[in-house]
Amino acid sequence: MTDDLRQRLDRPRFPRSAGYDPHWMIENWMGPSALWLLEWLCSELDLAPGARVLDLGCGRAITSIFLAKEFDVQVVAADLWINPSENWRRIDAAGQAKLVTPLLAEAHDLPFADGYFDAIVSVDAYHYFGTDARYLPYLSRFLAPGGHIGIVVPGLTRELDDGLPEHLTPYWEPDFWTFHSPAWWQQLWSRSGVVDDVRADFLEDGWRDWLIWSEAVLETTDNDTARTLVPREVNMLRADTGRHLGFTRVIAQRT
Repeated sequence: MTDDLRQRLDRPRFPRSAGYDPHWMIENWMGPSALWLLEWLCSELDLAPGARVLDLGCGRAITSIFLAKEFDVQVVAADLWINPSENWRRIDAAGQAKLVTPLLAEAHDLPFADGYFDAIVSVDAYHYFGTDARYLPYLSRFLAPGGHIGIVVPGLTRELDDGLPEHLTPYWEPDFWTFHSPAWWQQLWSRSGVVDDVRADFLEDGWRDWLIWSEAVLETTDNDTARTLVPREVNMLRADTGRHLGFTRVIAQRT
């Protein structure tokens, strides 16, 4: 079963993620495949060994483990919903106790010194707390001048200014209005005045990756939350076929 699942989830454009046990990835499900999305994000980030990195909204800390293993960086794994003791056990079991520090933190009340981090990353979380125009100026305080911030979030090919398409109506939740296009994020960050070199783009055929992952999760997980939420995602992605849904990546450098 492991070999079959590994083959099914083998995505050639995410070669680093292929080195991780797919059952472990699914066991720590909290949405779309976090390691795939982080690998895509890191392909445009220059993470030097030893850099201090904030993984904001890290969930079950598998992204933090990935950062430490793949890039030899020091990671603060910050999340509001997952107990840091639980994350610590996972971090220690992965052999990353020296590089990853779990922390309970609310995104609007971060306990860090100004300029402390060399980079800040956030995967499948930033849209829950960062769509307000005031948030990036707040978060950028904790980034060293010249440091990079990068996020990947569920997104739209274009804004739904003309209303919700009929084929999405049966599956749409209020939280999904936090999904935005690259152009929307480009404008929000560019006019903040606290970052330069803003780059926002959309993952080509990202909806297929999302669907393949979600189908595999649904067929193998015993997580009750996943079994409740993922069927809606699967049906929505099948109905949309990439016309609107996918993933937005945004990267910028602190001025």
